[in-house]
Amino acid sequence: MAAVEKAEQGLVDQWRDILAVHARTLCELDRALHQHGLGASDFEVLDVLAAGASADGGIVYRVQEIAERVHLSQSALSRLIGRLEKDGLVERCMCPEDRRGVRVSLTAKGRALHGEVLPLQRAVLGRMLADRATKD
Repeated sequence: MAAVEKAEQGLVDQWRDILAVHARTLCELDRALHQHGLGASDFEVLDVLAAGASADGGIVYRVQEIAERVHLSQSALSRLIGRLEKDGLVERCMCPEDRRGVRVSLTAKGRALHGEVLPLQRAVLGRMLADRATKD
């Protein structure tokens, strides 16, 4: 029985290590991105939209598609998109195939800010996750 408990405790410890790395990295991202008026979740949405956008910004995502990639609830994501829209970084439009759906795309201002902040975000990820790799 002790072996099972030890194995379970190992899983719990591993899970808590993952959560700690996530929390530290998220805090560091928030600190670094704050000077640009963004939080980590804001940047994640911009990054998802930028990754799928063509040079003219032609690709748009449905809110549900973004939610699957950024791990936010539908309501939290809707509020976040509302803030980004208010700041002129994204725009929303009705989905022509499904009038209940909403599509989101980057604006030129959103693409420019994403490009400016991308190296900073990647540097934070590299530093925080490299620290984790050396501890393992």
